[in-house]
Amino acid sequence: MKQVRILFVLLQLLSTWTFAQSSVQHLLTENRVNPIGLDVAIPRLSWQLISARQNVQQTAYEIRVSTDAASIAKATSWQSGRVASDQSVHVPYGGAALQPGQRYFWQVRIWDNTSTKPSAWSPVAYWQAGLLSAANWKAKWIEPGYVEDTVNRPSPLMRKVFSAPKKVRSAMLSITAHGLYEAQINGKRVGDAYLTPGWTSYNQHLQYQTYDVTSLLNPGQNAIGVSLGSGWYRGRLAWEKQKNIYGKNLAVLGQLAITYTDGSSETVITDESWKSTTGPVRFAEIYDGEIYDSRLEKAGWSTTGYSDSDWSGVTTKAFGYTNLVANYNEPIRQHETRKPLNVLTTPKGETVLDFGQNLVGWLKFNVTGKAGDKIVLSHVEMLDKFGNPYFENLRTAKAQATYLLKGGSETLEPHFTFFGFRYVQVQGLTGPINPADFTAITLYSDMPKTGEFTTSNALVNQLQRNIQWGQRGNFLDVPTDCPQRDERLGWTGDAEVFSRTAAFNFGVNNFFAKWLKDVAVEQFPNGAVPFVIPDVLRETGPFRSEPAGAAGWSDASIIIPWNMYLSYGDRRIVEQQYSSMKAYEGYMERVAKDDLWSEGFQFGDWLSYVTTEGSPAFEAKSAFTDVHLVAQCFFAYNTDLMRKAATLLGKTEDAAHYMALLERIKKAFQNAYMTPNGRLISDTQTAYVLALQFDMIPENLRPQAINRLVENIKKYKNHLTTGFLGTPFLCPVLSRFGRTDVAYDLLLQETYPSWLYPVKMGATTIWERWDSMKPDSTFQSPSMTSFNHYAYGAVGDWMYRTITGIDTDETGPGYKHTIIKPQPGGGFTSASASLQTYYGTVRSNWKKEADKLALTVEVPANTTATIYVPAKNAESVQEGGRSLVAAGVTVSGNEPGYVVMKIGSGVYNFTSALAK
Repeated sequence: MKQVRILFVLLQLLSTWTFAQSSVQHLLTENRVNPIGLDVAIPRLSWQLISARQNVQQTAYEIRVSTDAASIAKATSWQSGRVASDQSVHVPYGGAALQPGQRYFWQVRIWDNTSTKPSAWSPVAYWQAGLLSAANWKAKWIEPGYVEDTVNRPSPLMRKVFSAPKKVRSAMLSITAHGLYEAQINGKRVGDAYLTPGWTSYNQHLQYQTYDVTSLLNPGQNAIGVSLGSGWYRGRLAWEKQKNIYGKNLAVLGQLAITYTDGSSETVITDESWKSTTGPVRFAEIYDGEIYDSRLEKAGWSTTGYSDSDWSGVTTKAFGYTNLVANYNEPIRQHETRKPLNVLTTPKGETVLDFGQNLVGWLKFNVTGKAGDKIVLSHVEMLDKFGNPYFENLRTAKAQATYLLKGGSETLEPHFTFFGFRYVQVQGLTGPINPADFTAITLYSDMPKTGEFTTSNALVNQLQRNIQWGQRGNFLDVPTDCPQRDERLGWTGDAEVFSRTAAFNFGVNNFFAKWLKDVAVEQFPNGAVPFVIPDVLRETGPFRSEPAGAAGWSDASIIIPWNMYLSYGDRRIVEQQYSSMKAYEGYMERVAKDDLWSEGFQFGDWLSYVTTEGSPAFEAKSAFTDVHLVAQCFFAYNTDLMRKAATLLGKTEDAAHYMALLERIKKAFQNAYMTPNGRLISDTQTAYVLALQFDMIPENLRPQAINRLVENIKKYKNHLTTGFLGTPFLCPVLSRFGRTDVAYDLLLQETYPSWLYPVKMGATTIWERWDSMKPDSTFQSPSMTSFNHYAYGAVGDWMYRTITGIDTDETGPGYKHTIIKPQPGGGFTSASASLQTYYGTVRSNWKKEADKLALTVEVPANTTATIYVPAKNAESVQEGGRSLVAAGVTVSGNEPGYVVMKIGSGVYNFTSALAK
């Protein structure tokens, strides 16, 4: 009996010890799950602590890395030993120099503050090094060997047969192209990425992708094939109809590294032995779509049994490898699919499919017809007021997919283009259309979805969906302005104003890191930053009389790196971009006279409210803000961020310089744009918003300024009048200065101009203009009206950080320290948000009933938080049905209407009585 009792006690102790232990999960290398083809000399490793207990903090970690998963305990590449540290995000690899093509397996275990024993080792994760340097490329660039049709420029097919005579242990394909490529091995598609190699500043940065193709190889003979499309490389870009910006000819570069089970290896490369011809893709352009002739398909062309005796040879080119970089961010992949909600017959008798959502991608469909039948799919975002497809806002973009059938049944979709659409006009089909035959497939960069936000207000929930769909549609390897017309460019201003909102909804750390590399290489020698990246307007754009920067646009070079640091705790992105940031700051200093940026081209507060025929009869009229007043505010904003960046990186002299400069910039602003009593020369919402946001107005005059801002909003009957640069800061400024009530009034305004006006008009994405469609269903400025243009969606940042209150700060960036300070209002009875951070889930859910509020908070392990519970006093707050004292929660302070607490990780359920 005594032995039974001892055993029972031991089991209880074991159970308690097991419960107390944290586990380690969700391992990332360079912010990705098991990446391959990584050209990073010192990868950074991240992991999450999982624990059911509260207040769990890591106290130490140990990492081991090996080139063999089976013997990882031997840590052949690196054993960190026990490192006393709470760092679990972006921990640098500290082992031997990486070898090209080598796969590295790693594990981590941790110690925490709940036990003296380590956790169990984590699951095994891995990364695989890319080629690491130009010297490791053996392949040759090859171009088609036939004389090309230079009008339609059909897509080439290129192929080679090779032998794998022994049992294959692994096979890795590294490949890129001038143009876009799709690769096949033995008739099967390589990978699930699309529109590869993506879009970069090709002459400086051309990405290559690496694929594990081990499972695609057969014993003995094999065949590899590659098809190419013009893409961004030589396709026409921008409204000026430029072609061949990066080159005239398509080409491919690839090498297949095969390792056999006996340890031997060989490499199959692109070289003179390949063959080339054209195939069924007769025309493919980003803006104009694709023409596909099924009758010209070459069945089995990427298999060994196919005869290529009538194919041409190829031409090798000595382009070199110095601009090649491994794909760092997530590639473009297929995501959501949608069936048509309706099959419409327009007043003109046309057949139109309505997919119910403005999206970006293409249509895949099943069709049966006769050889030579022609099917044309025309993609548009909107129907006009009569119910006909609205093509005008496409400008010169055809946005069509044309198919010539081979006869019989077939399934078709494009290869080297994409469309922005909700509606598709179908021509060429006879008889009734079966909606089940058509599927809309979305395409966008494979960013992990990280943010969720919902409220008791259905219109605001639709606004949030519109923000997220706008991001999906425009984050297609490059942060574009719009996805449908003859533009689709990486406008820096749009990306800058939206970057913090973007970082809540999706994981964009790598997405922006990749794009910012091109911001740096495209920067002009004088430090100015182009307005689109990649800079396809460099030679012929309207702003190239001399290299110049513009406030709010060129500032992306400074603002986005800092926003990524705040959102992800990514110090390296600031380190890597610092020289570019400093160069642009230097440009602003040089063009400013006596610290005043008062000359040169500026976009100003782009697309702010302007009265037009049919505009509301406001007492006040157009809201034009002096463009140089705007520029001076952003000059100060950038300088302050440079001060912070320099301080972060330990550059004390730079930090002191920027601190002094900032004070002079503010003084110059006050002398040029402000009267002694604080009135600004532009009496607009944007002027006061920017001046207050960036502390341009002396502190004693700020109450007057916020009052003038509120009075201006009342002049416009509780409507906003801000444009691209004023809008992101409008609600935050009101909340900062105690007027969240007015911010809610603006958010919930349902008539033009407002965020909810498009929602009430049926929008499913964010519009470019506040009135892209007028109340009478006619269109504003068809030459520049996009219905999927995310910039005004920047209000999302305020919604997440204010309504549900989830925020981080410079003391604990990347949500190492979280601030949760919800500000209920606007008649909302509930709001809920969650954010997947590198540490785990941050959550804030509140529900209001009468004068009571229930707030649920989740804080990940190995982080801390400051919680602001709306309450009349600490005595009215409970956690888990207990008083704060009984629950062990310490009150650290009070703010009007809040009880402030510092807490550790865990799930907390607060209830409180609200202040009257």
